[in-house]
Amino acid sequence: VQLQASGGGLVQTGGSRRLSCAASGLTFKYYTMGWFRQAPGKEREFVAAISSNNGQKDYDDSVKGRFTISRDNVANTVFLQMNKLKPEDTAVYFCAADTGTTREVQSGRGIDWWGEGTQVTVSS
Repeated sequence: VQLQASGGGLVQTGGSRRLSCAASGLTFKYYTMGWFRQAPGKEREFVAAISSNNGQKDYDDSVKGRFTISRDNVANTVFLQMNKLKPEDTAVYFCAADTGTTREVQSGRGIDWWGEGTQVTVSS
């Protein structure tokens, strides 16, 4: 299984960035997909999750109204549209795949598959 995240980079405060995570080696449409992030010196934290059928989307309070998670079950890709970025959004962003619910994914524990991260840096 491979989860390949891309789209990270340097962006100014208030700007936007779209992350993608392309999945292979698994039946993508059966998995809940999530995004997590880890800032320097901090633990990895939940950002957003989307259910296998697009029916449920959960967000951490810190990104509600600014970030949008979506998925394309034909292209086997999950996206994270990030708007109104803040310096505190600076982190390495990871995608994850799990057969659990979006609520279960939020804990970050027991995740079936993790991808490699992509760095997002928001300059002030």
